[in-house]
Amino acid sequence: MSRSPSGQAVVIRHGTSADAGVVAEFGARAFAAAFGPHNTPEDMASYLGQAFAEPFIETQLADPRCAFLLAEEDGGLVGYAMLRDGPAPDSVHGEEPVELVRIYADPTRMGTGIGSGLMSAVLEMAAAEGRQTVWLGVWERNARAIAFYQRWGFEKVGQKTFVLGSDPQTDHVMIRRL
Repeated sequence: MSRSPSGQAVVIRHGTSADAGVVAEFGARAFAAAFGPHNTPEDMASYLGQAFAEPFIETQLADPRCAFLLAEEDGGLVGYAMLRDGPAPDSVHGEEPVELVRIYADPTRMGTGIGSGLMSAVLEMAAAEGRQTVWLGVWERNARAIAFYQRWGFEKVGQKTFVLGSDPQTDHVMIRRL
């Protein structure tokens, strides 16, 4: 995995409710960097204000159906992943599915191994919990993310609608069996 300028390795740990502020800020910044240029400011503001509001993130961190893995370097957040237990789309076949809701690396650190470290931790955690399938939704226009998931063995099995603000968008549904 990546190392900081001081030589420290990135450490991955479980998130807690106390991390809500830093996760909300980091998530909003990473989402805006990835999707802001491709969406209207109004739709972005609407989505960011809901999905990354600190009280909402705090609720998710406290929810036993959700798990957050935080990647830290030199005491600062450089990425995170969120898994959620819940219903999967009909196109997801496989026993004990779990959704990979988010996996973000610091936009200035793309390609340095943070995402790979998080994905490895996600798959290890899912397998340890007896999960047999990890599924996710990824915007059909996010070629970089799709390529990343394909490198990790995810395959497209369907699609679903994701609403960003007032804009219904198409996400590919991808799965990986464990």
